[in-house]
Amino acid sequence: MDPAVIGTRLASSAIAPLIKKLFVREGPGAGLVERPVRVSRLVSFRGEKRTLYGADVRRIAERLVSRSLASPGERPFPPDETAAVTDALARTLLALGDLGMDDVQAVRLGPRKLARTLLHNASATGHPVTAELSADASFYLDSVTEWACLHILQFFTQRSTFVAATLVAQSRDQDELIGKVDELIARSPLPGARDAAFEERYLAYVAKKHGKLTIFGIDLTDTPGKWPLDVAYMSLEATALSSTDAEAALRPGDDWVATLKELTAARPADQALTTHDRVLLRGEAGSGKTTLVQWLAVSTTRQELAEGPMAYLDDRVPYVLPLRTLTRHGERLPAPADFLAAVGCPLAGTQPEGWEGRVLTAGRALVLIDGIDEIPDAERAATRAWLTDLIDAFPGNRWLVTSRPSAVRTDWLADEGFAELTLSAMGEREVAAFIERWHAAAATGAPDEDAALAAYESQLLAAVRAKPDLGLLATNPLMCGLICALHRDRRGFLPLGRKDLYTAALSMLLVRRDRERHMAVPELREEPQLQLLQRLAYWLIRNGRTVLDRSRAEAIIADALPSVPELSALGDAHAVYTHFLHRSGLLREPGPDTVEFVHRTFQDFLGARAAVDEGDFGFLARHAADDQWEDVIRMAVAQARPRERTELLRDVMAYGDTHPDPRARKRMHLLAAACLEHAAELAPAVREEVERRTAGLIPPRDAEDARALAQVGPMVLDLLPGPDGLSDEEARLVAITATHVRSDAAIPFLARFARHPSIMVGSQLMWGWHRYDCRAYAEEVIAHLDTTALHFTLRDDEQIAELERLGLFPKRLDMRVGVSPEVASRFLAACEPTFLLLAYSPAHLTPEALAALRGLDGLNLFSVSDTAEPWSLTLFPAEAPLMFLGLAGSRSSVRDLELLPRWPLLARITFQEDGPDSAADWETLARLPRLTRLHCGSHSLPHAPEGLSLPGLTELQLSPDGHWEAAMARIGTLMPGLRHLYVENRTGVGAAEARQRLDVSALPDHIDVRVYGPSKF
Repeated sequence: MDPAVIGTRLASSAIAPLIKKLFVREGPGAGLVERPVRVSRLVSFRGEKRTLYGADVRRIAERLVSRSLASPGERPFPPDETAAVTDALARTLLALGDLGMDDVQAVRLGPRKLARTLLHNASATGHPVTAELSADASFYLDSVTEWACLHILQFFTQRSTFVAATLVAQSRDQDELIGKVDELIARSPLPGARDAAFEERYLAYVAKKHGKLTIFGIDLTDTPGKWPLDVAYMSLEATALSSTDAEAALRPGDDWVATLKELTAARPADQALTTHDRVLLRGEAGSGKTTLVQWLAVSTTRQELAEGPMAYLDDRVPYVLPLRTLTRHGERLPAPADFLAAVGCPLAGTQPEGWEGRVLTAGRALVLIDGIDEIPDAERAATRAWLTDLIDAFPGNRWLVTSRPSAVRTDWLADEGFAELTLSAMGEREVAAFIERWHAAAATGAPDEDAALAAYESQLLAAVRAKPDLGLLATNPLMCGLICALHRDRRGFLPLGRKDLYTAALSMLLVRRDRERHMAVPELREEPQLQLLQRLAYWLIRNGRTVLDRSRAEAIIADALPSVPELSALGDAHAVYTHFLHRSGLLREPGPDTVEFVHRTFQDFLGARAAVDEGDFGFLARHAADDQWEDVIRMAVAQARPRERTELLRDVMAYGDTHPDPRARKRMHLLAAACLEHAAELAPAVREEVERRTAGLIPPRDAEDARALAQVGPMVLDLLPGPDGLSDEEARLVAITATHVRSDAAIPFLARFARHPSIMVGSQLMWGWHRYDCRAYAEEVIAHLDTTALHFTLRDDEQIAELERLGLFPKRLDMRVGVSPEVASRFLAACEPTFLLLAYSPAHLTPEALAALRGLDGLNLFSVSDTAEPWSLTLFPAEAPLMFLGLAGSRSSVRDLELLPRWPLLARITFQEDGPDSAADWETLARLPRLTRLHCGSHSLPHAPEGLSLPGLTELQLSPDGHWEAAMARIGTLMPGLRHLYVENRTGVGAAEARQRLDVSALPDHIDVRVYGPSKF
């Protein structure tokens, strides 16, 4: 294979960043030296400036080889020689460190001679690099090495300060040669070359189209309407959708189970696809789902992705597919060949034939499907089938689907292997960071204006912290941006309440902005404009859409214009539509001849206004069980007059009372209760009627009901009872509801439960700490919890700082990955705990912290990383009176289970994953004289040696898997003293039905079999 042909497979834009990694960055200088400088001082894997190691160089070689083989066409060598070729190329590149600059000059800087020199030096040890390669592979190695050398020499000619003066002429030659090869790539008929050229243009288009972000309200005073995504984007966190209820109560009454809560830690939303190839991401309106899609798409276009948290996007081709655009005319969802055309990409007609199929077949696609909630419910099943067909046809790609939380049921895509995550609401820190970034982006450079802006920023930060109502509104980027804009626009004064906030925003956008910017437009009052806009919004809501055709929008405006003569100053329907599109800031065109509101929130608010004007209260009530109508009904209550409000709420309750689905009935009653916070004036009888129905849901019956009740908002705190007169379970469920109310108003309520004797109530209060102001919650709630019996779940250094400030040093600790090892070590040394759950390797702790564990009677180790560094049980004191040991996800890091007998008091051991998985492991367990309780998977039992017996084992907790029958056959002889078998319920049905499905006929009759979990927390 000629080097030029390699070039058609491996363009300069792909190879240059990899070659640059081989060399350190040099400081400034004239390059005047008296003697030749050795290349070994310049390469990044030798000398004092080492930034790469041999393994890193091999990874660069792997990428060079894989990229040159990625495109279709005949392979230059057999597939089974790929590893050998990669090793040979890595050895050859490492030979750079053995060259002197005089060697480079001796070959006159020619790529072919330099390549031969490197190959010769790499073989100087007596083992030729081509010794194990076929003739084809050897020829390929020569070619790819020569192509790499071409770029290596280019690096010297352009980057090296030592030889710049002598290589000017050669630099021109190399530039010319590389330019000709790149030109060859552009003209080459090979599919790989055409694909590479098109992808380069397509990625540039994606970077430009999605690389700007509109920050709401930032264009009030002669500032750009859009800002670079790199400046404006703020990563939010995503958590597993079931993070609050994923833990199973392994056995009722086992308080150590509480330490397993929240094992799925929050992670940056833009890294959700690092551990999952398929993700369904849920988020409320304005939470940043679409912005995240933009960020991921733009991230794929960057050259330097080989390292860092976004490395998983390297060499990916993004497809941004907003469902509202794909289904705007009711047409069928597109096949891959039509992806670009369906979203209006101007490059659609120029893509090479079959390109999209090659990308998807190679597993290189990043498919971003935005807005399941923005299509009618009737179309969602067809969308799911379309997505399933795509995944089945093209496995190995990465898929992200976004939706509002309640638009589709839980596990809607579970059968297709999708992990479900949800965008977390912005906490106090995220809100503060957003406010600071918004004001930084709004800075104009004018000293007086920027000084005033800085003052507004400080005022707003203080207001959000001091005013609960305002802080409650600032839960997502949209609302935060709106609050920032209004605060600046109103010179530091803000309305309270969502209705007043939206009303002020509409006034700002429709009237004040153009007036204050001195725009040459007719003077229009706000009300006539609202009349037309709300008709557009109501049409969209009634038809279950978020996008409508431009012709339809103009027709709606034309029908309404005779009733709103004041707008005739703008002209006909087309002129009015154009005015709203360009001047209001409320409408935008997502594609040719289509229009939508800039955000669904404004559509719902204006649609609700229209529904109230029309008196469509019965119509609204009939849709109260539909998640897409929830905000519409809330805003209708907020905007209605008292008599209308009464009619609407009574209709909602009446339809709820007669609805055949209990789940929908509950939702409608809770919605009526949620509307009370928007009802400034309401007949007392109606309010009492709503509260009476809500009282039927309080206290909640289970954890799911408890969390649903929290969606009502802070007003539910006035309805919740307790803690007096409640059972322990009722108190726990009430605490679950209160800890899910995202307002610091919940803190005084939760403080009433702080001295409750139930450890499960205390555990729920401990779990809720991260949702509220850290210091206030610590002082009012945490300070009154039992520090001896309760497991203290600690998520970050700030929480530990508060405990230290209050003089609290709990004895039972749960250290999550958010706590730095330094702070954890200091706190452990001070607490000397008796129980510890640790979510990262104990090797990170200091010797003082490990020594402080001499009093442990319980230890639970949970490694959150599959690549955690190995560690030994010898780190823990042998004198510790350890009675319980849990290994959850840790067996990949620790293998010295033979040391368990150093703790002779061990009575209970839990293996959450892979263990005990060998005969040696079982023999170790048999040496524990007091072992009575064991938790493992059923696959572990067949590993026990024949004839081995654990007679003292009386309780077994078993996680069923594919080895159930083999496990049942072994229990009788392996555990002759067994009395109780607890089986984890993974069937998705009730415990009683799951028990009936179990085949336990091989068990002795005296063993009591029970099914447990998963319970909700």
